[in-house]
Amino acid sequence: MRFGLVVLVAVLAGEAAAFAQVAPGVPISTPRRQPPPQKDWQVGVGLAPIYTPVWQGSRDYALSIFPDLRVNYRDAVFFSVPDGLGWNAINTNGWKIGPLLKFRFGRNENTGGSPFLIAGSSTALRGMGDIGIAGEPGAFVQYSFAQNKVRARAEVRQGFAAHEGLVADLQLGWSDRIGTPGTNGLLLYGITARTTFAGADYTNTYFGVNALQAVNAGLPVFRTGSGLVSTGVGTSLTKPLGKRGQSGAITLFAGYDRLGDVVADSSLIEQRGRRDQFSLGLSYGMRFGFGAARAPQ
Repeated sequence: MRFGLVVLVAVLAGEAAAFAQVAPGVPISTPRRQPPPQKDWQVGVGLAPIYTPVWQGSRDYALSIFPDLRVNYRDAVFFSVPDGLGWNAINTNGWKIGPLLKFRFGRNENTGGSPFLIAGSSTALRGMGDIGIAGEPGAFVQYSFAQNKVRARAEVRQGFAAHEGLVADLQLGWSDRIGTPGTNGLLLYGITARTTFAGADYTNTYFGVNALQAVNAGLPVFRTGSGLVSTGVGTSLTKPLGKRGQSGAITLFAGYDRLGDVVADSSLIEQRGRRDQFSLGLSYGMRFGFGAARAPQ
C-alpha cells in the first residue's frame, strides 16, 4: 500500500463512475468515470477511516483517518491528497498527459505512523530515525478506453527533500456501475492493479539500514537496490446518497500489496516487518460545484 506515504494505501479506489456530482470518497486513486461537471470548479470534501499497516512493510496495523480534499478546474487542473497537483496539458481522445507534483508524508520512529494515525502504533522503527515529508515532481500519461471503463496510467516522479530517488507507478483499472444513474439502486465499483518501482535512494530511505541505524535499532546493516517496491490490487464499492449523489457518497474499499524482493529482503522487513500488506477502509464525502455553468459534453 502506499502510504507512509500514504497513501498511498493506498488502496485503492478513487472516484467512482458514471455520473456527475458523485462525492469523492477514497484517499487513493482509482479510475473515475463521470460526465464533465456542470460548474467550472468542483470541490470535494470527505473523511476516510482506514485500517492499514502502520508503515509500509509493517506487521503492525493501526487506524488512521485521512482527509479527502479534491479540487478540479474543468477537466484541466486537479488537486487532491492522494493524486497530488496536476495539469491535463493534453486531454483528447481518451489521452491525458501532463505534469504532476505529489507529496509523500513522513514517518515517525516512535509510533511508526503518519500524522493521521489515531489508534495503534509500532515500535519496530525505534532507532531508525524520523523521515520527513518528500516532494515528488514528475509527469503522467493516462489512456481511457472501452467507454471509459478501463484506464491505464503511468507516472514517473523524482523525489526531493526526504528522499531523492526516482519513483514510477503503473496502474490498470476497471470501473463500472450496477443500476441506473439517479436511482436509489445505483452502485459504483472499481478494481485496479498497481505496481511501483523505485531507485535505490528511495528504497534505502524507507527500507534500508545504515551503520548508525544498525547500532541504534539493533538490526544488521542492509543496503537496498533499485527495482520493484510493491505490486497489488485495490477494489472499491460506492453508494451515492440522494438523487444523483446530492447527499454525498459512501465508499467501502480494500487493498492488498506485496513487497518486492528489493525491499522485502531488507533486515528491517525480514526481522520486524511483513511483505504482505492489507488495507480496509470506509469513506464519506460530498462534492460541490461553483463558477460558470457549462452544458454537459
